[in-house]
Amino acid sequence: MALSDLEVLERNEDGIATAISILKQRFGEKLKTSQALREQHAHTTTYIPSQLPDAVVFATCTEDVQEVVRVCAEHKVPVIPFGTGTSLEGGVNAPAGGISIDVNEMNQIIAVNAEDLDVVIQPGVTREALNDYLRDTGLFFPIDPGANASLGGMAATRASGTNAVRYGTMRENVVSMRVVLPDGRTIKTAARTRKSSAGYDLTRLMVGSEGTLGIITELTLRLYGIPDRISAGVCQFETVEDACNTTILAMQTGLPLARIELLDTLQVKMINSYSGLDYEPRPALFLEFHGTESGVEEQIALFNEIASEYGGGDIQWVDTMEARNKLWKARHDAYFAMLAWRPGCQGIATDACVPISRLADCIAETQKDVEELDLVAPIIGHVGDGNFHVSLMIMMDDKDEVARAETFIERLNSRAIAMEGTCTGEHGIGQGKRRFIRLEHGAGADVMSAVKRAIDPDNIMNPGKVVGFDD
Repeated sequence: MALSDLEVLERNEDGIATAISILKQRFGEKLKTSQALREQHAHTTTYIPSQLPDAVVFATCTEDVQEVVRVCAEHKVPVIPFGTGTSLEGGVNAPAGGISIDVNEMNQIIAVNAEDLDVVIQPGVTREALNDYLRDTGLFFPIDPGANASLGGMAATRASGTNAVRYGTMRENVVSMRVVLPDGRTIKTAARTRKSSAGYDLTRLMVGSEGTLGIITELTLRLYGIPDRISAGVCQFETVEDACNTTILAMQTGLPLARIELLDTLQVKMINSYSGLDYEPRPALFLEFHGTESGVEEQIALFNEIASEYGGGDIQWVDTMEARNKLWKARHDAYFAMLAWRPGCQGIATDACVPISRLADCIAETQKDVEELDLVAPIIGHVGDGNFHVSLMIMMDDKDEVARAETFIERLNSRAIAMEGTCTGEHGIGQGKRRFIRLEHGAGADVMSAVKRAIDPDNIMNPGKVVGFDD
């Protein structure tokens, strides 16, 4: 799909009208059809134009979700789950219209099982709300994609973020889920145990399915003890290649980094300007170590030694929560820093992920493309996973610039796949990257289509996303 194109699916007008009439009787004021609310539930933080649902139902429990899905299934009407709306690839759009199910009011923390290091929650709980609730328990949930996303949405998109290098992604941290299927039945994907050999792994099937196979109404998540010591720092280099090679060697030596984030020179300039910082205008690694007092000291010493081999400058380490929060807030505000840098632009955020040994090569070739195509496109990324993001700052009324951006995205994703990587490390497929599914998975795309067809034969679950019947 080109930046200027958008797939529109056939609408079931009679079915939509009938479903809305029935649901209005059953849900009353919990169903809304105003233009403003429908626009809000189709907005995406990306370039993809909005495609509005025909109505929004505000669910408060699993039974609400089941009722909506049963009515929609009977009348073959699409249902689109909606959390906080931070989708980057059109994941909440409604290309065939239908009913948006807003789960933000499903925000209860059901049970904290401190002895088992897990928590049971509803899908509308956000990561920040969960960690605020857990603060006095000595536990925390580590997955941090930057945005204060809902945990149901994070599971649906297989989110990760700055801590993934140590704690993994949502794939490793979802123990079990309760899911409403396209016919309105509800299933629990697994027991609360840490391991099982009992049958197919339904949890992993649903994690990353982006609402195309079912709607998550409950999650059991892994928790971790808050470390004795947390130290963060910034190390700067002459080149991005030096920063990447430092990361590669640190990972190969088994250094237990909690976070390691790359910012290229342009991104450093942007956060300096936006956040009032004074880093040198050079590539930087933002780092964090977790552990015991002695363990963190050893990790810092080893990293300093590795970084010095590639010309890394002196690292100023900070331990206080206030100082660490200031550092990571600047990192999380990178997107807003980009928009402020080029007023009037549209940010087109895209990502790729490659084996760690190919990271330096992939980023170097990507930077050449940015220069050749004359684009404003800072690079930032979770490089400990081989995952990096490029945000194109595009003036959407400049057709030539839009065309160059399309060329860039095509090259980036094709290059990552050719390096045995993936077209998306964490943004998801949604609408924006469907065209790369077959290039990446080959005949595996047929298996995905077969699964979709078997579970959702009428294609009502978030249609037009990830994979279709004929992809």
